[in-house]
Amino acid sequence: MSRESKTYRLLLFLFLGHGAASHRASESRQDLHPLLQKVAEEIIDGSYLNALLDLIQFQSSHVWTADLSHRVLDYLNSRNVAFTIPSLQAAMENHLEQRLYQPQKLLEDLRGTDALQFHTAMRCLLEDKKECLELDDVIIDLREIRKQALQSPGVNRSLFLITLERCFQVLNPLECVEILGRVLRGSSGHFLQPDITEKLPRDLREDAFKNLSAVFRELYDQTSAQSQRALYSWMTGILQTSSNVTDDSVSWVSAESLWILGRYMVHLPLEEITNISPIEVGLFISYDNATKQLDTVYDITPALAQAFLERIRASSFDTRNTSTVHRLGLLVCFYDDLELLDAAVAQVLLHQMIKCSHLRGFQAEVQKLKADLLEIATENQTLNETLGSLSDAVVGLTHSQLESLSPEAVHGAISTLNQVSGWAKSQVILLSAKYLAHEKVLSFHNASQMGVLLAGVSTQALHAMDRRDLSQVLRSTIALHMSDLSPAQQHGVLSKVMEAGGTDSSIADIQGAFFKEVSLFDLRREPGFNASVLKEKELRRSQALFLLELLSKTTGRPEELLSAGQLIKGVMCSHVDAMSADSFLAHFQYFEKNFALLSPYQINCLAWKYWEVSRSSMPPFLLAALPARYLASVPASQCVPFLISLGKRQLDSLVLDSHKRNSVLRKVRQCLNDSVADEYTVDILGNLLCHLPAAVIHHGMSPRAWATALYSLRDCPDLSPQQKAAVKLRLLEQHGHPQNWTAETTRDLGSFLVLFSGDELSSVATKFPHILQQTASKMAGILLPQEFLWAVFESVRNSSQESPSSHSSGCHGVVAPSSEHIVRLAEANTCWAPEGLLCLEEATFCRTVELLGAVRGFSLAQLRTLKEKAVQVWDTPSYWREHQIVSLGRIALALNESELEQLDLSSIDTVASLSQQTEWTPTQAKSILQGFLEDSGYSIQDLKSFHLVGLGATLCAMNVTEISLIKISEFRVVVARIGTLLCSTHVLAEFKRKAEIVFGEPTKWSSSVLQELGTIAAGLTKEELQMLDKELMPHFQPSAITCLPDEIFKELSVEQIASLGPENAAAVTPAQRRQLSMLQLHSLQRALDGAKTRSWLDAPLSASPTRTPSSPSPPGELWGGCCEQARRVLCPC
Repeated sequence: MSRESKTYRLLLFLFLGHGAASHRASESRQDLHPLLQKVAEEIIDGSYLNALLDLIQFQSSHVWTADLSHRVLDYLNSRNVAFTIPSLQAAMENHLEQRLYQPQKLLEDLRGTDALQFHTAMRCLLEDKKECLELDDVIIDLREIRKQALQSPGVNRSLFLITLERCFQVLNPLECVEILGRVLRGSSGHFLQPDITEKLPRDLREDAFKNLSAVFRELYDQTSAQSQRALYSWMTGILQTSSNVTDDSVSWVSAESLWILGRYMVHLPLEEITNISPIEVGLFISYDNATKQLDTVYDITPALAQAFLERIRASSFDTRNTSTVHRLGLLVCFYDDLELLDAAVAQVLLHQMIKCSHLRGFQAEVQKLKADLLEIATENQTLNETLGSLSDAVVGLTHSQLESLSPEAVHGAISTLNQVSGWAKSQVILLSAKYLAHEKVLSFHNASQMGVLLAGVSTQALHAMDRRDLSQVLRSTIALHMSDLSPAQQHGVLSKVMEAGGTDSSIADIQGAFFKEVSLFDLRREPGFNASVLKEKELRRSQALFLLELLSKTTGRPEELLSAGQLIKGVMCSHVDAMSADSFLAHFQYFEKNFALLSPYQINCLAWKYWEVSRSSMPPFLLAALPARYLASVPASQCVPFLISLGKRQLDSLVLDSHKRNSVLRKVRQCLNDSVADEYTVDILGNLLCHLPAAVIHHGMSPRAWATALYSLRDCPDLSPQQKAAVKLRLLEQHGHPQNWTAETTRDLGSFLVLFSGDELSSVATKFPHILQQTASKMAGILLPQEFLWAVFESVRNSSQESPSSHSSGCHGVVAPSSEHIVRLAEANTCWAPEGLLCLEEATFCRTVELLGAVRGFSLAQLRTLKEKAVQVWDTPSYWREHQIVSLGRIALALNESELEQLDLSSIDTVASLSQQTEWTPTQAKSILQGFLEDSGYSIQDLKSFHLVGLGATLCAMNVTEISLIKISEFRVVVARIGTLLCSTHVLAEFKRKAEIVFGEPTKWSSSVLQELGTIAAGLTKEELQMLDKELMPHFQPSAITCLPDEIFKELSVEQIASLGPENAAAVTPAQRRQLSMLQLHSLQRALDGAKTRSWLDAPLSASPTRTPSSPSPPGELWGGCCEQARRVLCPC
């Protein structure tokens, strides 16, 4: 039974709990209180919501007695109403539950309530203290009803609209504002469409207006730019009216109005700001919370910020006074009075500028200001003397500046340096080396002082630490920085911690994401695990499979295991199948709460179990995990619950097979009748919006629905080209050509700007260059269309104040980027011609090499040009140092084999930085591997576990003989890491042979071992693969399935293929599929569809009643009377 049904059934018991034995109809109506008579009449009329509200009102002023239930039923009988207990139960449940799924009708019901009922409804939303309505031995959970209402798609929209319409006429305005705040917070501000301001009251009391303005300020980031503008107009309309200013030459903006506007002050016109009275600005700045307000104006522009600064200077406040600087909030990010500025003030400004990282854009301008202030702050002093007082501006120091620092200076400034965010890896390497040059030995004490700089300590140094010191590190707060270490560094720590002679608690001390690096081999040696120590740890699935199997032998309570953090990843179908019906239903909440941790195979198991034990209360989204034909069990009357349930999940991760996903979407379209009628339908669809076909987006979505859907569609990660085309057409129909767009429209379109051509975006690049650049920066890490990048490129060039021409030799007339260009362009740096990149100024290259190395879209020609620039600046590769190699990023891919051989690769950390790149050719990878072995002096048999992890994908360049030389003692603790590599078949086969030494022959492998091996399992021979138990097939990693050679994959039996599970079946490649027989293809389709691996349980649908958990069926009778009803046609009994 759903929680909603349970909640509403409580209302029914109010009348029926005591009335089953009493049907007296002889007592007069006068025996019943008038309000209860009204309740009964409303039940007769079918107005069950009104009845509930009147009942709550009655109980608030009367004591409920047992006989009242009898009297209500007697009254109903006296009116000759043919209600039986079951029919009344059905009618009430159906009506009240339908209102949950028909929020428009709920809105109509609330509009039809009288003033007292409406007042009661609003009070129920408002009063947290009143948790339950107690009526004799019956309890109505008002808090649960309130929670369900505020979380139900569409219901909270109806509550928002009715509150606006009626609340201010019935309740105290302050209470109405509080209710609006609750409803809006539950909607993340999506209800605040531009037209909603027409319904906002304009005659609010001052205290209510301030409180409502505070709600709008709180939801600012969740509100569209057009809605922000509309709300700003509503707020300023009231503020202007209350200001009583009639002289146009005098601004209406007062200190208090700035305080009320808060973040909305960024919408003030520039002319209005320049007219604000200096006295009012001075009063505002003197407010204690002025800084708090100014700290949140994240979308302020340089022009507005400087206008505010000018007004502040015109007041009694001196912006060169350090106490004033502390009050400026984000205005300091655009500080513009640097002439003759005192070094001490410059240092204070730099400290305040830490918050500038929160700005929406303008980071290039911020970096330039920091550089200017840094120069002022270090005047007449050395960098060594001022290092600790420069705040996060130290991030702007170049490699040469960092190298010039003394170890003593770094040691003295460590309390500042260890907290700064934004360091590049190369900077951290340099600073860590300086710090350790002073400390000499890496101990627990000095490691705990390093903070974010710990990531710059070499793997070898971490491994050389005293074991007891390392154990202390793992138990201290510095362990929070372990996730910042590279995998090689983490394994350098692990290998030392796990050395023989350690205490039993070593593994248990490892926290958070770092625990995922612990090997299955080491877990199997750990004797003292219990479920409680796992709650805060991240687990690989192989770890979870092993630990759950281990702990289930000693723990009898399923809730103890299912609530132990990520241990739920290890639940297998056999565990689910073994649960009794009652136990499964009682513990399903743990699966639902941790749904994101579950694999598609686990979800499929849960869906089958639920279908078998209690299909009537099955969460509808689970139907999508069953074979597609089971969707037919969703009747039209249950479409809304189905859509709501499915819309709360990510369909792409729930249903991996595209054909099956299309079947699910056909059901969705059938439920929608191929149209999205209004904003309520958008609320109900949730994430399903991302899967609506292009035809529905273009033709089937009403204007009201579109206005709401736009912002949800914008966040969809993988719209198809057809969907994108439909969205673009709707945008052009709604807003016209981009040349006519406003700033608010452009900002609201966000990522949809990439849908437009270069010509269409040219006007946007001219009118709103910063909005275009901010949009691009938000999509960092995504490969963007070249036309969009060119538009960004042109917007930066056209709005830049710097001349891009180069002064380098041979570069006359060549357009070369400046540091500001590179920072602002990000991925759009791909638009620079190779000759422009070659003509970079030396200082510009040194300052921006890390940014350039992170650009994903550079062509090989551009990368080669940047490599040539590195040679110009740093000399030949033989002279490059570790921090320089690390800073290259993708530029290193342009190094040929000869140049790679010149690099100093003696450090595994240098090699680890190179192995992060995934585009090396086999010969380049071999050069890196050989370079490390030669420069470090290690032979293959000397390699430690952390060396193997650091080598990464270059291990694939080893030959069979070399792999055989790897020590088993080192290999066995990094199996999971090696199992992520996509090596050739013969390499994987050799790693598989090593795995057999660790875990035994394949026929003895468990599910956890197979999962741990990853792609190594793709090295199995066809004979070994055929011998694997079919129950193990779901525990291959999908990458291993993909890596299996076609000629070996085809040797799988029909039963093994059918047992792959949805995720592994989806990993089968087209080439593998072409090798399969018809029977094998049929089995593969069953796996994709989520069919039961035991065919006799995968019976077709039946209309038979589902057994209840309290009445377990004998074995073999899971389907009730199915065989009795349709033995010959349906059931393979």
